[in-house]
Amino acid sequence: MEYPRPQLRRAAWRSLDGPWQAMLDDAAAYADPAEVPYDRTINVPYPPEARASGVHDRGFRRRVWYRRQFLLDPSMAPGPDERLMLHFGAVNYNARVWVNGRFAIEHRGGHSPFSVDITRHLDGSSLEVVVQAEDDPQDMHKARGKMDWEAEPHKIWYPRTSGIWRTVWIEKVARVHVTQLRWIADVAAWQIRLDADVAHVPAGGVANVRLKMGDRLLVDDRCLLTGPRLSRIFQLPDPGIDDARGQWMWSPEHPQLIDAEIEIRTADGNLLDAVQSYTALRTVSVEGERFVLNSRPYYLRMVLDQGYWPDSLMVASSDQLRHDVLLIKRLGFNGARKHQKSEDPRWLYWCDVLGLCVWAEMPSAYGFSSTTVHTVMEEWKELVERDVSHPCVVAWVPTNESWGVPELMNDRRQVDFVRALYHMTRALDGTRPVVGNDGWEAPCGDFVCVHDYEQDPEVLIERYGTRERVAYTLEHVQPDRRRIVIDGFSGQGKPLFLSEFGGIACLPTPAAAGSDAGWGYSTAKDGKELLARYQELMTALHRCRPLSGFCYTQLTDTFLEKNGLLTEDRVPKAPIEALAAATRGPDALRYNWHLDPLGHDERWRTRRGPDFPIEWTRVGETAEVLAYPGERQPPQGPGPANPPGFERRGRGATGPRARKKVA
Repeated sequence: MEYPRPQLRRAAWRSLDGPWQAMLDDAAAYADPAEVPYDRTINVPYPPEARASGVHDRGFRRRVWYRRQFLLDPSMAPGPDERLMLHFGAVNYNARVWVNGRFAIEHRGGHSPFSVDITRHLDGSSLEVVVQAEDDPQDMHKARGKMDWEAEPHKIWYPRTSGIWRTVWIEKVARVHVTQLRWIADVAAWQIRLDADVAHVPAGGVANVRLKMGDRLLVDDRCLLTGPRLSRIFQLPDPGIDDARGQWMWSPEHPQLIDAEIEIRTADGNLLDAVQSYTALRTVSVEGERFVLNSRPYYLRMVLDQGYWPDSLMVASSDQLRHDVLLIKRLGFNGARKHQKSEDPRWLYWCDVLGLCVWAEMPSAYGFSSTTVHTVMEEWKELVERDVSHPCVVAWVPTNESWGVPELMNDRRQVDFVRALYHMTRALDGTRPVVGNDGWEAPCGDFVCVHDYEQDPEVLIERYGTRERVAYTLEHVQPDRRRIVIDGFSGQGKPLFLSEFGGIACLPTPAAAGSDAGWGYSTAKDGKELLARYQELMTALHRCRPLSGFCYTQLTDTFLEKNGLLTEDRVPKAPIEALAAATRGPDALRYNWHLDPLGHDERWRTRRGPDFPIEWTRVGETAEVLAYPGERQPPQGPGPANPPGFERRGRGATGPRARKKVA
């Protein structure tokens, strides 16, 4: 299993995922962990609502109790100057943790991580961890994303995700150790800045930082630690001309990463802590009406990705996360809007490694109150701090479609809250654009984002085809009967994104379009019709020159929403090469004639070398993705070669591969 926190890795750790004793405390009847009657087993990190948890109970509950007992391996036992840390990737919503019968920590926020030093609670080698996860399923004033408040999924809302739903792990660290890293790149100055927090800095302590690109050592820095915050700016050797600079910079076409090693040592050179990390030379900005990547205008072709899987809901393995990133790129997209979910950091890692721009979005609350203000702001701060160093993240989306602020047109407090979220995000990270309110009713923002599910391509051209028509649309057209901009924010001179559109469902017969079969914003009877209509919509979008990009709804079918380009099992509904050609449009190869099916340029393919295993770029781990339902399968054995870097069988298969369902 990969280390759960890709940008701050250590060697001494152990996953606590697996079977935990559990009790579904629907009525919140128990408060003392010693009195809880554990009566079942849950397979962590899958929530009890998921089949993969072994429970698959989607009823309403206030609390879930967990208990894990095990013997601490001698290699993980902390010495006199060491600490044992307990980490939780996410627990929904209010978590209280006991270690060996002693209360250890309480954390509020269902999507953000938290950690606690449990050294003082150790008694020999025996370790017992108890978690109380409390979540009122009817509470509309906390961040909940797409979690339904009704008994069964309806419309655009999905099963709840209760309890522990991200990896739990322990880690042995020195008393003096790095607690947080933050990387900031500046392409214009050709610099990378590191801010690191260090606990219990010793007198005369020293930090060593090494940056490497492949086998080339770029930085070998040694500095004195004078306090708990280390801040260093590393000037890299600037090759100057664009062609040479391009080999250093990160983009979806050329996802070059820079490996980092940070050591904390005593004054006489003894090693206290060593962590592995990575960063990249990549900057994003806004220049007039254009989104800019690495000082050049960049057109974003994004897909809406909600991050659900049939058996595991919001939880996925690293292989599944990588598989999704590969599929997004194979479909011709260079970005994804992770919708109403803070995704696993390992997904962001694969976006960094494989090259995919990401709009990171806050899971919304539904109702507005002072509780909403406090809880959403605190959790959003934690999520921004968690993800701020990932080069793939190119924009923040703290608010979506007025969720949590339903009376923006009538309540001044709600307008001020949206503005406060925008400005707080800018204060936390001044290096990325921030969306004020994605979709409509935007009182502020670095972009103007419109959700428009008009199905007539000519109407889309009429609304967004020229700057004059865009100005009219922003002032007079109201998709979903909502004003696009409000409160004196004109949106003029800002990059314009059609950040939700399309949503074509593939339902075979008119009868199947009922509520039980699911729905879309429009329907196609089969993959052939879906492809034709998708091509028409994409042709129209690519003609709308004022747009800085788009986000198509959506990547996969998700419960009742059958408007994915892929089924929920990640099988394309139409030939993936044809979908990708439509996504990329006629200008995709204007500046680069040698893009492969993943959108990587030729220079990147020749440079990635042995440190970039070829299997990282292979799709088809557990399902055939080069075909679609109804397509005739190619004959096995001798035949046409597969596209370079791809295979038509799953990993480990030695003979003709059978078509399998994605797990």
